[in-house]
Amino acid sequence: MNLGLDGRTALVTGATGGIGRAIAHTLAAEGARVAVAYRTDAEAAEKLAAELGAAEGRSFAVPYALDDPQSPARAVAAVESRWGALDILVANAFRWGVRRAPGTRFEDVPESEWLPVVEDNLAPVIRTVQHAVTGMRARGWGRIVLISSHNALRGHRGTEFYCATKAGLHGLARSLMWDLGRDGVLVNVVAPGLTLTERVVAGLPPALLEQETGVTPTGRLSSPEDIARTVVFLCSAANGNTTGEAVTVAGGH
Repeated sequence: MNLGLDGRTALVTGATGGIGRAIAHTLAAEGARVAVAYRTDAEAAEKLAAELGAAEGRSFAVPYALDDPQSPARAVAAVESRWGALDILVANAFRWGVRRAPGTRFEDVPESEWLPVVEDNLAPVIRTVQHAVTGMRARGWGRIVLISSHNALRGHRGTEFYCATKAGLHGLARSLMWDLGRDGVLVNVVAPGLTLTERVVAGLPPALLEQETGVTPTGRLSSPEDIARTVVFLCSAANGNTTGEAVTVAGGH
């Protein structure tokens, strides 16, 4: 299948993380030029850009800070200035949510802890999409994928604030499809389940990973590449008419 990504340009936020990195690599493997957006680890971002063909002008690193309201505009402008257009946006950057300690109550979490989670996980996505869609509309083609979490669909005890922001992405995509669809811009959500990134493997007890694997219908947890392949299809010309959807990649769990 020809995904029609040769020559397309993409911005992947949170590109140095496990899932973001896999998305960037998969887009590049299909011929897209990829801007890798990072928050703090410039060295990792430059290394990733080099892997994706920075020397041939096929990638570059761009700063992107969730807590800087001007950052989304600068990141989109950097891509448009470098390559003339932004065709694909993958909004993957996020802030880990507050998880309530066992025995504490929802109402006991102070605003100082939960408000940054809400502000950093939803507002920057909206800002980035606003800046990205202007050029997409003008050219009559664009693909936007917002990375959520399957916990936003099924709920998860103790992570209410994080899940609320991720669920907001579903409402955003479902509503934006009415505004963008006739201009050739498709917007979807991908909701990964527990995914075997380096951070997850290093941070979770093996017994918990085994337990989660046991209740997953496919008998395995997703890899970052599993998520990336779904994202890249939705970002491609092969996706001709899917928009406003939330696709869960969690092995049926």
